Formats: sequence, C-alpha cells, structure tokens
Amino acid sequence: MTGVATSGALRLIEHVMGMPVILDIRDHEADADIAASVFAWLHRVDATFSTYKPESEVSRLGRGELDLDAASADVKEVLDRCETIGRSSDGYFDINATGTLDPSGLVKGWSVDRAGAILERAGVRNFALYAGGDILVRGQAGDETPWRVGIQHPLLPDRLAAVVVGEDLAIATSGAYARGDHVLDPYTGRPPGGVLSVTVTGPELATADAYATAAFAMGARGPHWTARLRGYEAMTILADSSVLSTPGFPSAAVDTDEDGAADSTEP
Repeated sequence: MTGVATSGALRLIEHVMGMPVILDIRDHEADADIAASVFAWLHRVDATFSTYKPESEVSRLGRGELDLDAASADVKEVLDRCETIGRSSDGYFDINATGTLDPSGLVKGWSVDRAGAILERAGVRNFALYAGGDILVRGQAGDETPWRVGIQHPLLPDRLAAVVVGEDLAIATSGAYARGDHVLDPYTGRPPGGVLSVTVTGPELATADAYATAAFAMGARGPHWTARLRGYEAMTILADSSVLSTPGFPSAAVDTDEDGAADSTEP
C-alpha cells in the first residue's frame, strides 16, 4: 500500500481484486489505521469471491466442491442479491452468462459499499473510494466543494464523456473498451451490440454496478430499461456516439478544473 498525506488528507493506492484501488480521504487528521482496515476487508473479499483463485468460495461453488448451504453468509448475501437483480432486469444480469459462476458484476460495488461503511463507522465523512469503473464518494472534496468524477470517453481515451458532480453518490460504468468483451448478452452468448458504455449513478454502488452491467448487456435496448429505474440515473453512449441520459443524471460541463476532481472511471 502506498500513499501520501497532505494538509490533513490521505490518499492511498493498493492493488487488490486485480486492479488498483484508490482511497482518497479529505478529512483533516486522516488516520492511516482505518485505511488499513479498508484494504484488509477488500483483500478478504478477493480471497472469497475471486474467480481467478481456485481456493475461493466462488471457485469452489462453481466446480461443485462447495454446497451453497455451507457457504459463508457474505457469499449467500451476494448470490441472493444477484438473483434479485437478475429477475428485475429480465435476466440480463446473469452471473452464469459466461458459462461459469461469476458474481463480479455486483461484488465489486458491494465490497466498496462495505468499505465505505467501515470508514463512516470510524467517523470519516469526506472520502472517495475508486475501484476500476466503480466509485463511491461521500461528503465533499473540499470546503463547500462537491466531488467531480470524470467519465472516460469510450472511443477517445484522452477525453471525458461527462463529469458527474455529487456529494453522496455511487457511480458505476460498464463497457468493453478497457477490459474487452467481459459482459455478454445471456440470451445470445455474444457481446451486446449498439452500445459503447453505460454509467449508472445512485445511492448504493452494488446496485449501480449491477444495473450498469445489466443495461450494457441489453445493448441498444438498455436506455429503455434504465429510464424506468427508481432512485438511479443513467447515461448510455451508443455505438454511433450519441448519448442518452435520464433526466436526473448528475452531470456537469466537461471543462472542469482539477481541484476536487476524482479519478476518471473506466470499465
């Protein structure tokens, strides 16, 4: 874990769950010990849910070596939530779409939500936690300054498609331009067509993460589904580069300065 503390703030970076995870605390007198607890939790999640670790519970479940009744409470909770969102998305959120058990479309957001709760229980009020295309922000980036989160353009790596502004917000982006075709349409078994990326915002990252994955799997039909979501907003970039956003999507002009700007998301 590496980090820098300046003016009472703390920014730490650690590689976990196959990606760099960044914790940015803006409270004065930030405590590195609570940051260590956050990363310890994320490593525990990785050990439990990783589809790349043969000894993880998820891998053992997938191979039939572990019965669900014998799985941990965390695994049961995550799989239950995956099933619920699968039903609400007409089956497009499918943890078996790739042919193996993979709840990653919810796990990352769920684990970051839990990490945020660890911070809040310790009294931390102003922070951002970045995990790949998923970001959770709480409080403010500075005195009376909201967080500004750049959404990377799917075709222009050095450009932003939008800037999301908020104080207590979860932001999740799903697409194929950073990680390749890792999201499939469960009904065709192929990558979805007609869409480049979907960004979903709302109060909880686990749900935003799963909704973004489901909407991306729907392809060009996704915007019709995200328009009906309650409590969550969405921005979809279609294959022709047109942008469709729900009325409450919390975006601002892209020409932002860097003060208070969070890292850009990329799925």
